[in-house]
Amino acid sequence: MQLALSLLGAEILTALGMLYLMLGMASLGVGLSLRARPQSQLRLQVNAWWWIFPVVTVSLLLHPAGAPMLALLIGALALRELAPFAVPGNAVKAVFAWSAAIILAATLALTFVKPPAITALLALAILVTLIYFLRSRSNSALVWLLWLGLCFSVSFLPRYEALPLAPHQRLGWLFYLYVLTSLNDVAQFISGTLFGRHRIAPGISPNKTWQGLLGGVAATLLLSLALGSYLHLADAARLAAYAVLLSLGGFCGDLMFSAAKRVLGVKDFSQLIPGHGGILDRVDSLVVTAPLLYFLIITTQGKLA
Repeated sequence: MQLALSLLGAEILTALGMLYLMLGMASLGVGLSLRARPQSQLRLQVNAWWWIFPVVTVSLLLHPAGAPMLALLIGALALRELAPFAVPGNAVKAVFAWSAAIILAATLALTFVKPPAITALLALAILVTLIYFLRSRSNSALVWLLWLGLCFSVSFLPRYEALPLAPHQRLGWLFYLYVLTSLNDVAQFISGTLFGRHRIAPGISPNKTWQGLLGGVAATLLLSLALGSYLHLADAARLAAYAVLLSLGGFCGDLMFSAAKRVLGVKDFSQLIPGHGGILDRVDSLVVTAPLLYFLIITTQGKLA
Protein backbone atom coordinates (compact mmCIF):
# COMPACT_ATOMS: atom_id res chain seq x y z
CA MET A 1 0.00 0.00 0.00
CA GLN A 2 2.78 2.40 0.92
CA LEU A 3 4.61 1.59 -2.33
CA ALA A 4 1.48 2.21 -4.43
CA LEU A 5 0.90 5.48 -2.59
CA SER A 6 4.45 6.65 -3.30
CA LEU A 7 4.23 5.65 -6.97
CA LEU A 8 0.77 6.99 -7.83
CA GLY A 9 0.08 9.61 -5.20
CA ALA A 10 -2.91 9.77 -2.87
CA GLU A 11 -5.30 11.37 -5.38
CA ILE A 12 -4.82 8.88 -8.22
CA LEU A 13 -4.73 5.94 -5.82
CA THR A 14 -8.03 7.06 -4.27
CA ALA A 15 -9.63 7.54 -7.70
CA LEU A 16 -8.38 4.12 -8.75
CA GLY A 17 -9.86 2.59 -5.61
CA MET A 18 -13.21 4.21 -6.41
CA LEU A 19 -13.13 2.68 -9.90
CA TYR A 20 -12.53 -0.79 -8.48
CA LEU A 21 -15.37 -0.20 -6.00
CA MET A 22 -17.69 0.82 -8.87
CA LEU A 23 -16.62 -2.25 -10.84
CA GLY A 24 -17.34 -4.47 -7.84
CA MET A 25 -20.79 -2.94 -7.44
CA ALA A 26 -21.46 -3.39 -11.17
CA SER A 27 -20.38 -7.03 -11.02
CA LEU A 28 -22.60 -7.63 -8.00
CA GLY A 29 -25.56 -5.90 -9.60
CA VAL A 30 -25.21 -7.78 -12.87
CA GLY A 31 -24.70 -11.05 -11.01
CA LEU A 32 -27.89 -10.62 -8.99
CA SER A 33 -30.00 -9.51 -11.94
CA LEU A 34 -28.74 -12.11 -14.39
CA ARG A 35 -28.53 -15.26 -12.25
CA ALA A 36 -30.54 -17.17 -14.85
CA ARG A 37 -28.19 -16.14 -17.67
CA PRO A 38 -24.60 -16.75 -16.57
CA GLN A 39 -23.24 -16.30 -20.10
CA SER A 40 -25.10 -13.08 -20.94
CA GLN A 41 -23.24 -10.47 -22.98
CA LEU A 42 -23.49 -7.86 -20.24
CA ARG A 43 -22.12 -10.23 -17.58
CA LEU A 44 -19.21 -11.20 -19.81
CA GLN A 45 -18.39 -7.57 -20.54
CA VAL A 46 -18.48 -6.51 -16.90
CA ASN A 47 -16.41 -9.49 -15.72
CA ALA A 48 -13.83 -8.86 -18.45
CA TRP A 49 -12.97 -5.54 -16.81
CA TRP A 50 -11.47 -7.51 -13.92
CA TRP A 51 -8.77 -8.50 -16.41
CA ILE A 52 -8.49 -5.11 -18.14
CA PHE A 53 -8.33 -2.85 -15.07
CA PRO A 54 -5.40 -4.68 -13.42
CA VAL A 55 -3.35 -4.44 -16.64
CA VAL A 56 -3.90 -0.69 -16.74
CA THR A 57 -3.18 -0.44 -13.01
CA VAL A 58 0.16 -2.23 -13.40
CA SER A 59 0.99 0.10 -16.29
CA LEU A 60 0.37 3.10 -14.03
CA LEU A 61 2.38 1.59 -11.18
CA LEU A 62 5.33 1.07 -13.53
CA HIS A 63 5.18 4.66 -14.78
CA PRO A 64 7.03 5.97 -16.79
CA ALA A 65 8.10 2.57 -18.17
CA GLY A 66 4.51 1.32 -18.00
CA ALA A 67 3.23 3.37 -20.96
CA PRO A 68 5.66 1.97 -23.57
CA MET A 69 5.21 -1.51 -22.08
CA LEU A 70 1.44 -1.20 -22.45
CA ALA A 71 1.94 0.02 -26.03
CA LEU A 72 4.07 -3.05 -26.79
CA LEU A 73 1.50 -5.38 -25.22
CA ILE A 74 -1.33 -3.84 -27.25
CA GLY A 75 0.79 -4.06 -30.38
CA ALA A 76 1.76 -7.70 -29.84
CA LEU A 77 -1.86 -8.78 -29.27
CA ALA A 78 -3.10 -6.68 -32.20
CA LEU A 79 -0.48 -8.19 -34.50
CA ARG A 80 -1.82 -11.69 -33.72
CA GLU A 81 -5.28 -10.53 -34.73
CA LEU A 82 -4.29 -8.75 -37.95
CA ALA A 83 -1.80 -11.31 -39.32
CA PRO A 84 -4.50 -13.80 -40.43
CA PHE A 85 -6.03 -11.11 -42.65
CA ALA A 86 -2.79 -10.50 -44.55
CA VAL A 87 -2.53 -11.80 -48.12
CA PRO A 88 -3.00 -15.63 -48.01
CA GLY A 89 0.17 -17.64 -47.69
CA ASN A 90 2.29 -18.47 -44.66
CA ALA A 91 5.36 -16.81 -46.14
CA VAL A 92 3.52 -13.56 -46.83
CA LYS A 93 1.99 -13.57 -43.35
CA ALA A 94 5.42 -14.06 -41.83
CA VAL A 95 6.77 -11.11 -43.84
CA PHE A 96 3.86 -8.98 -42.67
CA ALA A 97 4.33 -10.01 -39.04
CA TRP A 98 8.05 -9.27 -38.99
CA SER A 99 7.68 -6.01 -40.92
CA ALA A 100 4.85 -4.85 -38.67
CA ALA A 101 6.80 -5.74 -35.52
CA ILE A 102 9.84 -3.81 -36.75
CA ILE A 103 7.68 -0.78 -37.54
CA LEU A 104 6.15 -0.80 -34.05
CA ALA A 105 9.52 -1.22 -32.33
CA ALA A 106 11.09 1.54 -34.44
CA THR A 107 8.11 3.81 -33.82
CA LEU A 108 8.34 3.47 -30.04
CA ALA A 109 12.14 3.81 -30.06
CA LEU A 110 12.12 6.94 -32.23
CA THR A 111 9.31 8.43 -30.15
CA PHE A 112 11.90 8.99 -27.39
CA VAL A 113 14.35 10.59 -29.83
CA LYS A 114 12.44 12.45 -32.56
CA PRO A 115 8.74 12.41 -31.69
CA PRO A 116 7.63 15.08 -34.24
CA ALA A 117 9.54 13.31 -37.02
CA ILE A 118 8.03 9.88 -36.35
CA THR A 119 4.56 11.41 -36.04
CA ALA A 120 4.90 13.15 -39.42
CA LEU A 121 6.35 10.03 -41.04
CA LEU A 122 3.56 7.78 -39.76
CA ALA A 123 0.91 10.32 -40.74
CA LEU A 124 2.32 10.38 -44.28
CA ALA A 125 2.43 6.56 -44.43
CA ILE A 126 -1.19 6.39 -43.25
CA LEU A 127 -2.28 8.90 -45.90
CA VAL A 128 -0.50 7.01 -48.71
CA THR A 129 -1.91 3.67 -47.54
CA LEU A 130 -5.41 5.14 -47.27
CA ILE A 131 -5.25 6.45 -50.83
CA TYR A 132 -4.03 3.07 -52.06
CA PHE A 133 -6.80 1.26 -50.18
CA LEU A 134 -9.51 3.56 -51.56
CA ARG A 135 -8.27 2.83 -55.07
CA SER A 136 -7.63 -0.89 -54.74
CA ARG A 137 -10.09 -1.96 -52.01
CA SER A 138 -7.43 -4.49 -51.03
CA ASN A 139 -7.77 -6.28 -47.70
CA SER A 140 -4.00 -6.28 -47.43
CA ALA A 141 -3.94 -2.49 -47.73
CA LEU A 142 -6.67 -2.23 -45.09
CA VAL A 143 -4.68 -4.41 -42.69
CA TRP A 144 -1.65 -2.18 -43.13
CA LEU A 145 -3.83 0.89 -42.66
CA LEU A 146 -5.13 -0.47 -39.36
CA TRP A 147 -1.64 -1.39 -38.20
CA LEU A 148 -0.12 1.98 -39.07
CA GLY A 149 -3.02 3.73 -37.34
CA LEU A 150 -2.46 1.64 -34.23
CA CYS A 151 1.29 2.37 -34.24
CA PHE A 152 0.55 6.08 -34.62
CA SER A 153 -1.83 6.00 -31.67
CA VAL A 154 0.15 3.93 -29.15
CA SER A 155 3.26 5.99 -29.87
CA PHE A 156 1.54 8.82 -28.00
CA LEU A 157 1.25 6.90 -24.73
CA PRO A 158 4.95 7.37 -23.81
CA ARG A 159 4.77 11.00 -24.95
CA TYR A 160 2.53 11.96 -22.03
CA GLU A 161 5.63 11.66 -19.84
CA ALA A 162 7.28 14.39 -21.95
CA LEU A 163 4.46 16.91 -21.47
CA PRO A 164 5.76 20.24 -20.12
CA LEU A 165 3.90 19.74 -16.84
CA ALA A 166 4.65 18.62 -13.29
CA PRO A 167 5.21 14.84 -12.90
CA HIS A 168 1.97 14.27 -10.98
CA GLN A 169 0.02 16.11 -13.71
CA ARG A 170 1.57 14.00 -16.47
CA LEU A 171 0.56 10.79 -14.70
CA GLY A 172 -2.82 12.33 -13.94
CA TRP A 173 -3.51 13.06 -17.59
CA LEU A 174 -2.56 9.51 -18.58
CA PHE A 175 -4.92 8.14 -15.93
CA TYR A 176 -7.60 10.56 -17.14
CA LEU A 177 -7.13 9.26 -20.71
CA TYR A 178 -7.52 5.60 -19.72
CA VAL A 179 -10.55 6.21 -17.51
CA LEU A 180 -12.50 8.48 -19.86
CA THR A 181 -11.83 6.32 -22.91
CA SER A 182 -12.93 3.14 -21.15
CA LEU A 183 -15.98 4.48 -19.34
CA ASN A 184 -17.17 6.40 -22.39
CA ASP A 185 -17.37 3.04 -24.21
CA VAL A 186 -19.25 1.52 -21.28
CA ALA A 187 -21.67 4.46 -21.02
CA GLN A 188 -22.41 4.38 -24.77
CA PHE A 189 -23.04 0.64 -24.62
CA ILE A 190 -25.38 0.86 -21.61
CA SER A 191 -27.23 3.91 -22.93
CA GLY A 192 -27.64 2.31 -26.33
CA THR A 193 -28.86 -0.95 -24.80
CA LEU A 194 -31.41 0.74 -22.54
CA PHE A 195 -32.59 3.66 -24.66
CA GLY A 196 -31.29 3.07 -28.19
CA ARG A 197 -33.92 3.68 -30.85
CA HIS A 198 -32.42 5.67 -33.71
CA ARG A 199 -29.43 4.14 -35.46
CA ILE A 200 -26.55 6.30 -36.62
CA ALA A 201 -24.87 4.06 -39.21
CA PRO A 202 -26.92 0.86 -39.62
CA GLY A 203 -24.83 -0.26 -42.59
CA ILE A 204 -21.63 -0.14 -40.52
CA SER A 205 -22.60 -0.77 -36.91
CA PRO A 206 -26.31 -1.47 -36.30
CA ASN A 207 -25.95 -1.20 -32.53
CA LYS A 208 -24.70 2.40 -32.61
CA THR A 209 -27.57 4.78 -31.80
CA TRP A 210 -27.95 8.49 -31.17
CA GLN A 211 -29.24 7.72 -27.69
CA GLY A 212 -26.13 5.67 -26.94
CA LEU A 213 -23.85 8.41 -28.23
CA LEU A 214 -25.60 11.12 -26.21
CA GLY A 215 -25.56 8.94 -23.10
CA GLY A 216 -21.82 8.42 -23.54
CA VAL A 217 -21.20 12.15 -23.98
CA ALA A 218 -23.26 12.99 -20.87
CA ALA A 219 -21.56 10.38 -18.68
CA THR A 220 -18.09 11.34 -19.96
CA LEU A 221 -18.82 15.00 -19.32
CA LEU A 222 -19.74 14.34 -15.69
CA LEU A 223 -16.76 12.03 -15.19
CA SER A 224 -14.36 14.51 -16.78
CA LEU A 225 -15.51 17.34 -14.50
CA ALA A 226 -15.33 15.15 -11.40
CA LEU A 227 -12.02 13.40 -12.11
CA GLY A 228 -10.27 16.36 -13.74
CA SER A 229 -11.21 18.70 -10.91
CA TYR A 230 -10.22 16.17 -8.26
CA LEU A 231 -6.79 15.69 -9.89
CA HIS A 232 -6.41 19.47 -10.51
CA LEU A 233 -5.80 18.96 -14.23
CA ALA A 234 -7.66 21.92 -15.74
CA ASP A 235 -10.53 24.31 -15.25
CA ALA A 236 -14.15 23.22 -15.72
CA ALA A 237 -14.55 24.77 -19.18
CA ARG A 238 -11.60 22.87 -20.64
CA LEU A 239 -12.56 19.65 -18.90
CA ALA A 240 -16.05 19.93 -20.40
CA ALA A 241 -14.66 20.60 -23.88
CA TYR A 242 -12.19 17.73 -23.59
CA ALA A 243 -14.98 15.38 -22.49
CA VAL A 244 -17.17 16.14 -25.50
CA LEU A 245 -14.28 15.88 -27.97
CA LEU A 246 -12.93 12.65 -26.45
CA SER A 247 -16.38 11.08 -26.38
CA LEU A 248 -16.98 11.93 -30.03
CA GLY A 249 -13.43 10.87 -30.92
CA GLY A 250 -13.85 7.52 -29.18
CA PHE A 251 -17.12 6.99 -31.02
CA CYS A 252 -15.44 7.74 -34.36
CA GLY A 253 -12.63 5.28 -33.59
CA ASP A 254 -15.17 2.60 -32.77
CA LEU A 255 -17.07 3.33 -35.98
CA MET A 256 -13.90 3.22 -38.11
CA PHE A 257 -12.91 -0.19 -36.80
CA SER A 258 -16.49 -1.43 -37.24
CA ALA A 259 -16.30 -0.36 -40.90
CA ALA A 260 -12.98 -2.20 -41.24
CA LYS A 261 -14.53 -5.38 -39.80
CA ARG A 262 -17.36 -5.10 -42.32
CA VAL A 263 -14.83 -5.05 -45.15
CA LEU A 264 -12.90 -7.98 -43.66
CA GLY A 265 -16.13 -9.90 -43.07
CA VAL A 266 -15.78 -10.50 -39.32
CA LYS A 267 -17.82 -9.57 -36.26
CA ASP A 268 -14.83 -9.37 -33.91
CA PHE A 269 -11.09 -9.43 -34.52
CA SER A 270 -10.77 -12.34 -32.07
CA GLN A 271 -12.28 -13.79 -28.89
CA LEU A 272 -9.40 -12.76 -26.65
CA ILE A 273 -11.59 -10.79 -24.21
CA PRO A 274 -14.97 -12.46 -23.51
CA GLY A 275 -17.81 -10.07 -24.23
CA HIS A 276 -15.51 -7.54 -25.88
CA GLY A 277 -13.91 -9.43 -28.76
CA GLY A 278 -10.24 -8.90 -29.49
CA ILE A 279 -7.75 -6.29 -28.34
CA LEU A 280 -8.51 -4.21 -31.44
CA ASP A 281 -12.21 -4.26 -30.52
CA ARG A 282 -11.23 -2.93 -27.08
CA VAL A 283 -8.71 -0.22 -28.08
CA ASP A 284 -10.50 1.11 -31.16
CA SER A 285 -11.54 4.24 -29.24
CA LEU A 286 -8.03 4.72 -27.82
CA VAL A 287 -6.64 4.90 -31.36
CA VAL A 288 -8.34 8.30 -31.64
CA THR A 289 -8.42 9.52 -28.04
CA ALA A 290 -4.72 9.01 -27.22
CA PRO A 291 -3.37 11.44 -29.85
CA LEU A 292 -6.43 13.70 -29.56
CA LEU A 293 -6.01 14.35 -25.84
CA TYR A 294 -2.24 14.81 -26.25
CA PHE A 295 -2.73 17.54 -28.85
CA LEU A 296 -5.47 19.17 -26.78
CA ILE A 297 -3.11 19.37 -23.80
CA ILE A 298 -0.21 20.65 -25.91
CA THR A 299 -2.28 23.44 -27.44
CA THR A 300 -3.42 24.63 -24.00
CA GLN A 301 -0.44 23.65 -21.81
CA GLY A 302 0.53 27.27 -21.23
CA LYS A 303 -2.80 27.81 -19.54
CA LEU A 304 -2.64 24.52 -17.66
CA ALA A 305 0.77 24.99 -16.09
